[in-house]
Amino acid sequence: MNEKLAADTGMGPVTLLVGDLDAMTAYYRDVVTLQVLAADGDTVTLGRANRPIVVLRHEPALRHATPGSAGLFHTAILFETQAALAAALYSVARNAPGTFTGSADHLVSQAFYFTDPEGNGIELYWDRARTEWSWTHGSIEMGTLYLDPNGFLGEHLTEEAALGATAGEAASVGHVHLSVGDVATARAFYVDALGFDETAALGNQAVFVSAGGYHHHMAMNVWNSRGAGPRMPALGLGRVDLALPDEDALGSLTERLRHRGVEVRDDGRALRFDDPWANVLQATAPGRA
Repeated sequence: MNEKLAADTGMGPVTLLVGDLDAMTAYYRDVVTLQVLAADGDTVTLGRANRPIVVLRHEPALRHATPGSAGLFHTAILFETQAALAAALYSVARNAPGTFTGSADHLVSQAFYFTDPEGNGIELYWDRARTEWSWTHGSIEMGTLYLDPNGFLGEHLTEEAALGATAGEAASVGHVHLSVGDVATARAFYVDALGFDETAALGNQAVFVSAGGYHHHMAMNVWNSRGAGPRMPALGLGRVDLALPDEDALGSLTERLRHRGVEVRDDGRALRFDDPWANVLQATAPGRA
């Protein structure tokens, strides 16, 4: 049995359960610079270059989770150029400056952080070339260095990009960061059962995992949620999607999860399962949808 996720596994869109669909759509469209790809009743899908990134599902009966709950820490949207990232950063600075929460140079990437109108974390980032990343004994070297947003804009924002020239450029979900109750349980599920490789850890505070040598496709931390148990229905994270390369990879994942005692739900199109905190994950492969 293959114990690892396929090397070319990536992230699919993140589904958010929202209370105000119009306001959330406007934020991700007009502020984050995503495009509406589909709108069907209570669901709006936004992305770039026809690639879904965020799916908003209207759930007006739900309320916000209680503080300290497990769930979404942030959805990280990866831009392919610094100019496109600068254009998105400029859009937030112009249209919703109060949603900015910080920035950092992580050595592997340059990142800017925000909180959407319903409290969901967002990271907008650009990766340095893999040849510039540093690995030591199987762990990726990541840091948190000061990154001046105004300096970044001054260096990378072109007049054309500010006017929308990069709006059609591709972007994707680069990684998803979750709030969980404890790191050991997260490692047992995401590394041992799901089959990610561990790429970095911060003691008992956070663990970073990936497939195929990426710095991280997912991360789990306890910074706001240490000791949290399974989630109750609430606004916020609805689902995390994993994009597997083919049916064989999906079959291996199904076998591995069942072997580890994880309950899987396969409807013929996608494989769904829950992590120990009742975060829903869905794995798909080409030809299934």
